[in-house]
Amino acid sequence: QVQLVESGGGLVQAGGSLRLSCAVSGRTFGSKGWFRQAPGKERVFVAGINWIGSSTYADSVKGRFTISRDNAKNTVFLQMNSLKPEDTAVYYCAAARGPNGYSTPGEYDYWGQGTQVTVSS
Repeated sequence: QVQLVESGGGLVQAGGSLRLSCAVSGRTFGSKGWFRQAPGKERVFVAGINWIGSSTYADSVKGRFTISRDNAKNTVFLQMNSLKPEDTAVYYCAAARGPNGYSTPGEYDYWGQGTQVTVSS
């Protein structure tokens, strides 16, 4: 049974940092990604990483967020720096069987339950 379990969310002041983790169990995946969903809005792409570690980012987080993975531990991370109130959302980890980095929700096969990130001004 595949499970993705996120951790690391919380409340932080603007300008602060958080590090999200997503532990994957049940099988290995070629690609992993992070998405976020603010209240009343669609789930949007934040960052993705492929099997060899190449990453892609949404323009809104470039230079502030960093995605990384530990293949040995089947875990993916999202380091978030210089956080802004508009980063407030539920953050979801996702995993895809394919090897390429993906940026749309439909390309991912499994999802975590989400972790809340709240950035106060």
